Amino acid sequence: MRRPSLRSRLATARFAEPSTAADLLESVSSETAAVILDRLDSFEGAADPDVALREVISIIESGAPGSVLADRDRFASLIRLLGASEGLAAAIPRIDGAVAAAAGPWRIRSQEEYRDSMLAAVEGLEHDDAVVRMRQAYRLHLIEIAGYDLSQPEPTVVMQDVTRALSDIAAGALEAALAISRQSAAEKHGSEQTAQVRLSIIAMGKLGARELNYLSDVDVIWVHDGGDLDGHTASRIARDLARDTIAACSALAREAALWEVDSNLRPEGKDGALTRTLSSHVAYYERWAKDWEFQALLKARHVAGDAELGAEYEAAIAPFVWNSSARDGFVESVHRMRERVTEHIASDEAARQLKLGPGGLRDIEFTVQLLQLVHGATDDGIRHRGTLPALSALSEGGYIGRSDATEFAEHYRFLRLLEHRLQLWRMSRTHLMPEEQEDLRRLARAAGASSADRLMERWQTVKRDVRELHQRIFYRPLLSAVAALPDDQIRLTSDQAVSRLGAIGFADAKTALQHIAALTSGVSRRSQIQKVLLPVLLQWFGEGPDPDSGLVAFRRLSESLGDSPWFLGMLRDSKVAAERLTFLLSTSKLIAGLMERMPESASWIGTDQRLAPRTEAALREEALAIVKRHKDDAAAAADGLRHIRRRELLRAAMASAVGIADPIETAETLVSIARAVIDAGIRLHEPDRDYEFAVLSMGRTGGSEIGFGSDIDVLYVVRGPEGSVERATALVRKLAETVRDRQIKFELDPGLRPEGRKGPLVRSLKSYASYYERWSEVWEAQALLRAAPLAGDASLSDDFIGLIDPIRYSGRFTARDAREIRRIKARVESERLPQNAERARHLKLGSGSLSDVEWLVQLLQLQHVGEHPELQTPSTLDALDALVEHEVIARMQADTLREAWMLSSRLRNALSLAQARTIDVLPHNRAQLESVARILGYPAGGAAALEEDYLHATRRSRRIFEQLFFEE
Repeated sequence: MRRPSLRSRLATARFAEPSTAADLLESVSSETAAVILDRLDSFEGAADPDVALREVISIIESGAPGSVLADRDRFASLIRLLGASEGLAAAIPRIDGAVAAAAGPWRIRSQEEYRDSMLAAVEGLEHDDAVVRMRQAYRLHLIEIAGYDLSQPEPTVVMQDVTRALSDIAAGALEAALAISRQSAAEKHGSEQTAQVRLSIIAMGKLGARELNYLSDVDVIWVHDGGDLDGHTASRIARDLARDTIAACSALAREAALWEVDSNLRPEGKDGALTRTLSSHVAYYERWAKDWEFQALLKARHVAGDAELGAEYEAAIAPFVWNSSARDGFVESVHRMRERVTEHIASDEAARQLKLGPGGLRDIEFTVQLLQLVHGATDDGIRHRGTLPALSALSEGGYIGRSDATEFAEHYRFLRLLEHRLQLWRMSRTHLMPEEQEDLRRLARAAGASSADRLMERWQTVKRDVRELHQRIFYRPLLSAVAALPDDQIRLTSDQAVSRLGAIGFADAKTALQHIAALTSGVSRRSQIQKVLLPVLLQWFGEGPDPDSGLVAFRRLSESLGDSPWFLGMLRDSKVAAERLTFLLSTSKLIAGLMERMPESASWIGTDQRLAPRTEAALREEALAIVKRHKDDAAAAADGLRHIRRRELLRAAMASAVGIADPIETAETLVSIARAVIDAGIRLHEPDRDYEFAVLSMGRTGGSEIGFGSDIDVLYVVRGPEGSVERATALVRKLAETVRDRQIKFELDPGLRPEGRKGPLVRSLKSYASYYERWSEVWEAQALLRAAPLAGDASLSDDFIGLIDPIRYSGRFTARDAREIRRIKARVESERLPQNAERARHLKLGSGSLSDVEWLVQLLQLQHVGEHPELQTPSTLDALDALVEHEVIARMQADTLREAWMLSSRLRNALSLAQARTIDVLPHNRAQLESVARILGYPAGGAAALEEDYLHATRRSRRIFEQLFFEE
């Protein structure tokens, strides 16, 4: 078998330029080439085998330790590091022990070990030598950490260990640099004075959070204490210590600088003193600091220097950090700051940014920090500096959904991995994805991706997902609501809780506190989320007309839904849903009662789309499916139909209460629900009838003007063989019982049939024709104006309408007929108004209310329909528009009548919603009237204004009614 050529073997080992690599191997000593060729498979795991080959040849020929060359695993580890980092490869030859460190084995050391190692490196050395040795010791540890990182099969799993180690060696370097600077300061200022100056180095940003990159600026703040020295002398010595510490890390020297030490996050930034006393820091934060500075201080951590002073600093600034969200407009200012970061990205870099761009690390970090700052005011369990620990705590505390937290954490680790691999290559401070294919291939291999294309696909997906999560959570409106709460309303368990609840509107604060305790007790995730939500929800309940009932209903709803993750998550993530729920539960007994029976309905309230009525076709399909499923069990079918009606009634009630459906839209929805349920009821009891049967709507049902709690006014008509009337009558009785709902009022009312209650329940079409031909009176023509098909056989409905049209639209309406209509109206006003009811406050029969407007419109329809066919409509408002169009009445008169009719209709609906029963009288009770006012959109305390608006509107309507109705 032919042996593969050297170039083939190199190509198999994933060299990009096998010919060049072959030439290089042929140019070195045979011993070096033999070592490499014997271990050629080691190069397959390198991000850049070509670079690894060049660097390892240099190392071998410089005298690499035999222990590394002899051990295949350690040699492979060395190759992996050399192929992933040109920057570290360049450092290895000049640092003693670096080859062995790169080859492993490795372990992540403790903070103390790294600090002690760095201090030991500089002990006893002169300044310049100490700086070189400190930097080399740092890089030796950096090589160890990189080797450990690159050796992991799942590097994202150990990413947090790596960033902590990188942070700890940086902290150790600062400690060693400060020790070096103290030697210089002692020579300049004297040992005694220098010793009196305590200096603490406070890490900010990623170092403070222990999540440093391979190469980042190190953000610090300096705080000092001068002991018995005068302030000027202490400040001068502290400033020199800080400057020399910075220089030891960042200035030019025989060994390259580590990183920039950035002190610009200090008070007053570049214009401020480099170092301050603790009291000076506190004074600045008390008076001058801006919102962004408190966000930055969230990461503040003592890392080097005087630990006691550092601890005092941390304790002193913590209250500023965790109370910052109470500042006016804090949440919005954090939003603006994130947006400014994005806006300042160069246009040619935005799409390549791992850190600052949309979907980058900053989106995750800003989101986490904002959640911490808002909720950390009262929950010290989420006060973590690191992003991943904070995410975990926020999830455990219920401030962010588990799945969102998991997704954010996975994406954060992935983005940090890419950032690490990019920086590691040349040990450069970069956050930009490469553009060249060669660089992308190298990055993909370093990150463990199968190809550059796969890496880019995943990165684009992660960016999109991170951006979506960021926008959904970072701009969560509830954050602003929580931040705006006074501190004493967030802390629900203090001794003053009862008085605070009373102050925000609860009538029985002690009972309310018991409900709160029941909702928040225990350590379950549900109780944790309730603790987050309730401070805001209680405030919103308190703004409602009946906070106590709202809280009770909320508790019942919460208990019904148990641990359903979507419910509390929806309230946490959607201010619209939370505000609507508190409003509905504290305002409407009808809605609260229905939601208790159907808790899943809470999922509708977050969007208008979910509150939109279902189509009649969809309702019919569902209702008929229930009938088909329970064709042998009428009781079960009736329960199913009632459930449909109650569910859709609840949807319509919610839409009405939150103001996205007016009375006409609501009425049309209610009629559609009734039509679907009645049709299904007919199918249930007579699926194979041999006669035609139809239900006609009358009254406000016929005009699609009903409200919550309205009866369904109907006529029944049949056509078929002998015995059809009797069979249809039996059907009607079964139908009426099937659709009747005694809990949420729904009843078929045939009271407007010929001869009223004394007449037959069902008539044939011929019987109706005979009756109307012989006995029909003018009031029946008036009643028939509202007749419209409702359910049953359409052809029979159409024939019935054809029968009555000549009666109601005859055009032969006489003065005598008009007098009869007026006489009947006067009788209705005197006899049907309930005893002790105030005429001015009755919404249906009162002066200028529904009855006045409808009777006037119907009288004018009867008088003018012969001339104007457009008046042939069962709708009051459509007829009113037609009357204006044909100049029967003036536009101003019609507007006044419409206003009174609409307000009366809205009030009837609102009263039904508020009290869960039909009420036709405007209440005097201020609490009831307040509930109604709130449903109609009046502000808190709007009961009196509503009352005045109604009385004013109906007085004006009544004047027009009297003017036109009694006009001869």
